[in-house]
Amino acid sequence: MSITETDLAEARKIWGNALVAIAKAYEADGVDGARAVAEGALDAAYGYNLGPVLFKPTLASGEKTFRPTRKGALAYFVGHDDDYPLDGGFGIKGWRDVTSETSASFIDGDVAMWMGWVTMTDKDGQVTKVDKSWGYKKDTDGTLRIVLHHSSLPYQP
Repeated sequence: MSITETDLAEARKIWGNALVAIAKAYEADGVDGARAVAEGALDAAYGYNLGPVLFKPTLASGEKTFRPTRKGALAYFVGHDDDYPLDGGFGIKGWRDVTSETSASFIDGDVAMWMGWVTMTDKDGQVTKVDKSWGYKKDTDGTLRIVLHHSSLPYQP
C-alpha cells in the first residue's frame, strides 16, 4: 500500500479541482454553497479523521496562523466565521485553474511529503504562485490524506 509519485500527482490535482469547485460554488450559491463544497473537500482530502492536520495557510497570521482543526481550515477556505475574523475566504476568490510544479518529494511506505510551487489562476486571468509543502498519509482504507499543508508567498528579497 505504498504511496507512488502518481498518487502524489493525483492528490495535487484533486486539491486543485476542489479549490476551483469551491470558487464556482460560491459564485453560484453564495457562502452556503461554497461551505458545503469545502466541507466535502476537507473530508475527502485531509486527514482530520487521523488527528490534527498541520495546516499553515498562506494568508494567516497572529494567533490564527496555524489551523490544526477542520473548523480552522474551513474558515480559511470559505471565510465568514466569527472565530476567524481576518479570513476572507481564500477558496472563494474566483479560481479557475490550479497547476503544480514539483521541486522534490519523499516517499516512505504509507507516508509521503511533497514540495514545490502551486500556481492558481482566477477568472480574470490573475495568477498567484505560492510555495507549498504537503505531507500525506494513507489511511486504513488506502485513501491518501493531507496531514501537513504549509503554504507561503515566495520570498521577495
